[in-house]
Amino acid sequence: MSDSGGSVSGQGEGAGPAGPPGAGDGTRAVRAGLPKPVRHEPTLPGPVFAAHFHLPGEVTGPYAYGRDDNPTWTLLERAIGELEAPGREGVETLVFASGMAAVSSVLFSQLSAGDTVVLPEDGYQALPLVRGQLEAYGIEVRTAPTRGDAQLDVLDGARLLWIESPSNPGLDVCDIRRLVEAAHARGALVAVDNTLATPLGQRPLELGADFSVASGTKQLTGHGDVLLGYVTGHDTQAMAAVRHWRKIVGAIAGPMEAWLAHRSIATLQLRVDRQNASALVLAGALRKRPEVTGLRYPGLPDDPSHKVASQQMRRYGCVVSFTLPTRARADRFLDALRLVDDATSFGGLRSTAERRGRWGGDPVPEGFIRFSVGAEDPEDLVADVLRALDESDS
Repeated sequence: MSDSGGSVSGQGEGAGPAGPPGAGDGTRAVRAGLPKPVRHEPTLPGPVFAAHFHLPGEVTGPYAYGRDDNPTWTLLERAIGELEAPGREGVETLVFASGMAAVSSVLFSQLSAGDTVVLPEDGYQALPLVRGQLEAYGIEVRTAPTRGDAQLDVLDGARLLWIESPSNPGLDVCDIRRLVEAAHARGALVAVDNTLATPLGQRPLELGADFSVASGTKQLTGHGDVLLGYVTGHDTQAMAAVRHWRKIVGAIAGPMEAWLAHRSIATLQLRVDRQNASALVLAGALRKRPEVTGLRYPGLPDDPSHKVASQQMRRYGCVVSFTLPTRARADRFLDALRLVDDATSFGGLRSTAERRGRWGGDPVPEGFIRFSVGAEDPEDLVADVLRALDESDS
């Protein structure tokens, strides 16, 4: 495994090319993070299972103990970095055991008692739990909606701004570059949750953010069988603090999960393009149904977020949200679906949907549906959804 060692950022020593300059997303995805070819060795080396490594004498070299680094992580971290910030030097990526481990690493490594953080009030369901812990540590938490760049109004004195765009599950979008410039002018760092967009849909670091954070559990890996998270950043000191947090908390990815994630990235562009195209088709079909209200998909030209999204997103995501008249109608609709699993994640190859209000915590109507479009034939998926809507009308 000597060819997979080295820096976790950029190409690094021993890394193979992710593609020629200006290569397309598909080319970069299938080659991302691969080591230089070695005769008779696999293209992507298998997972390295090791709690410790041979370490005679002084502590030198990239690998010493399994909580700090692992060759399988190194390749995956390179791959993600090449997608989040292609061709950019000085960018570092760190992988974690889950998306929430990655989120927590940024918040708790950058904030101390007396600091102020600005969170989206319509963000991921676990953020209110995080808020409670932040406040218990003496950190002031302010919130504002994603829509309309409302977080601008509560930035003064903040140490960190947390952006989620598109928001989950409401699919609102904010002007990331505008918020970043305002935050930086006030001396605040900016982290962007890029889970829903993926690096192929949006590159927060190019928009000026300090951190791009995501759950790799969702569309990045896309098979519904891996829990993973990551943080990508360009500030050496800030990323050192994130790395230190990972070390002391031990929220590390397993080598098998890391390897499965890297394997899955090779098909990311294929999956994202298919799922995005199908999501737009489904959204177009749903807008014709009288029982559907509150339809949201940033790719629709008349969506409230489309104008801003089109300026900063290259793809609009695989999630469509809408509301049915009642909780009972939504439950009947979900029960009638045949090609769609009733499950709580999103971004997988198999379509999933859920009545989001069943969890509590999200400010959504009882009949609100979060629908994650998979890789099924769009005609089959739309037909299944329309049939389920018809059958649920009783």
